[in-house]
Amino acid sequence: MTLFHGGTMIIQTPEIIKTEYGRDFGVGFYTTDIKEQSVRWALRKARLEKRKKETVKAIVSIYEFDEKQSEDLQVIHFPEPSAAWLDMVCNCRGNSRYTHGYDIVTGKIANDSVGETVSYVMRGIMRREDALERLQFEKINNQICFASEKALSCLRYLDFEDCDGA
Repeated sequence: MTLFHGGTMIIQTPEIIKTEYGRDFGVGFYTTDIKEQSVRWALRKARLEKRKKETVKAIVSIYEFDEKQSEDLQVIHFPEPSAAWLDMVCNCRGNSRYTHGYDIVTGKIANDSVGETVSYVMRGIMRREDALERLQFEKINNQICFASEKALSCLRYLDFEDCDGA
């Protein structure tokens, strides 16, 4: 399976990113199987970083994911928003010490509108049940979090693309 990572540099050797607190599935290296999503993320990161630097490029790094190699790993898949998915996202976003114990987590991304709903649950403004009902109507993209070194060994760098318009 081909996966993409949007950012501002070519990443030939992915690493677990531990400095970005509040990610949906905790610390890890995040990818997606949706190329357009990775391009949007790369362009967004480039816009944000241009405030600090003069020249920043939006880059999508491309990988081959060897699913057979991952068969011995601890993997959890959330094909749709569910109570378990919501609990995982709330725990990972709300507690910097929370660890889930999985090597790979796949599931829906809590983008801006979804993230707002998740934050309502985290603050006690909205019940989990109501949030899940609301999320049924959202178009939510996919993400794959590689949360261990063993998981990263299933990725093979292929190439990169310089995104136009950055």
